[in-house]
Amino acid sequence: MILEIKPAVKPELDPGFVPAVLWNRAFREAVAATGEGRRIVIALNRPNGTCSTFPTAIFPDEEQYKALNVKYVERIVKFMLWMKGGYRVVIAGAPDVATELAKIYSANGARAFDHEIMGERIYGHAFEVVSMALGNAPESKEIEVALGGHMDGCRIGFDLGGSDRKCAAVKDGEVVFTEEVRWDPYFEKDPEYHKAGIIDSIERAAAHLPRIDSIGGSSAGVLVDNQPRIASLFRGVSKEDFASKVVNIFTDIQKKFNVPTVVANDGEVTALAAAMSMNCNGVLGISLGTSLAAGYVNRSGNITDWLDELAFTPVDYRENGPVDEWSGDEGCGVQFFSQQGVARLAPLAGLNFAEDMKFPERLVEVQKLMEQGDQRAAAIYRTIGVCFGYAIAHYADFYDLRNLLILGRVTSGEGGEIILQVAEETLKTEFPELARQIIFRIPDEQFKRHGQAVIAASLPETK
Repeated sequence: MILEIKPAVKPELDPGFVPAVLWNRAFREAVAATGEGRRIVIALNRPNGTCSTFPTAIFPDEEQYKALNVKYVERIVKFMLWMKGGYRVVIAGAPDVATELAKIYSANGARAFDHEIMGERIYGHAFEVVSMALGNAPESKEIEVALGGHMDGCRIGFDLGGSDRKCAAVKDGEVVFTEEVRWDPYFEKDPEYHKAGIIDSIERAAAHLPRIDSIGGSSAGVLVDNQPRIASLFRGVSKEDFASKVVNIFTDIQKKFNVPTVVANDGEVTALAAAMSMNCNGVLGISLGTSLAAGYVNRSGNITDWLDELAFTPVDYRENGPVDEWSGDEGCGVQFFSQQGVARLAPLAGLNFAEDMKFPERLVEVQKLMEQGDQRAAAIYRTIGVCFGYAIAHYADFYDLRNLLILGRVTSGEGGEIILQVAEETLKTEFPELARQIIFRIPDEQFKRHGQAVIAASLPETK
């Protein structure tokens, strides 16, 4: 059995794109049409006792439906793992599917990357997929905490990106200094390079304050208690050096300056930026930069213990789609909504850069061409916009989404305006009800570039 997917809007440079949201909806409609759908629950357990669940339905346990059932559940599991996190996946009500997923998410399976990262690297537990009767399915248990919003005293904030690092000095809520410094941490093997760069940015900001009361940071990757567990900024660092030098890098920096220090995922800081500056909640903040970062502030104005690492979540369900070279998976968000996405689309638009040209440099060239009115560059941004519109609808299936804030280097300039305009048009065409529900929040150019460093400064509580 094959599902027929017909997007109302096709990305011009990437017409093979199969929106995850449309594939999932077609699957559910086909299941409902049989009148024989099986109710199941997908559950993810985390060590702190929290649990995220996703009830749904799949086809009967028949050979003709096997491949579709496995693909549907596996893609949902992959999305939930990187959106919410978990070391234990429970499939309740479908032992046949659970058996297949246990193979896929094994140490030697297609998702060996997720097996390792979600298990020992992030949660310190052996990763497992288990089967359970539907009647014994775990119940959802989520937590939320308040973070940020502190502006008293002399604060320093930094934001670590893959092509630059930003810093800000804030005194009693007033931004007295911001700066952007180029660096290239992506494949740097020596973590002392990263540490020296971060300290340099802090000291540059400190020069504009009478004292330092606190330090807040925004960084790509998964962080637990100020400790990086996985981050693209440290991809070049060996496992041994990561464990001995990177995990405690922010703790060491805190000891050096001896002030309260909090470092959060850059996506969380993006969402907090919207919640604080625009006085709104139910915010999904997305940063399109070196990678794809995201964060979520719920309807209560708090953050959760979710990972929100949308870079690794699938948005394209086509066979043989673009492959993320890190995780080895196909169709993940990072290949569409980051400087990697721009680099991938450039040759399809007729822009052939030298193979040794780094992705940040390719993005700069595309942005220059956009400023000159080059239609090849415009086609790249229109293509990203269509894919982004469908991805937003996909995210809305998992998040209680009312406001969307977009930041990041890819959104700078006229190209970023095209992305957002086309994304909104795509939503209106294919998902008019969502277009009415979701408000796009677009900060000014200065806030796009330095807002995360300023908001990061508000993370620590000093009293």
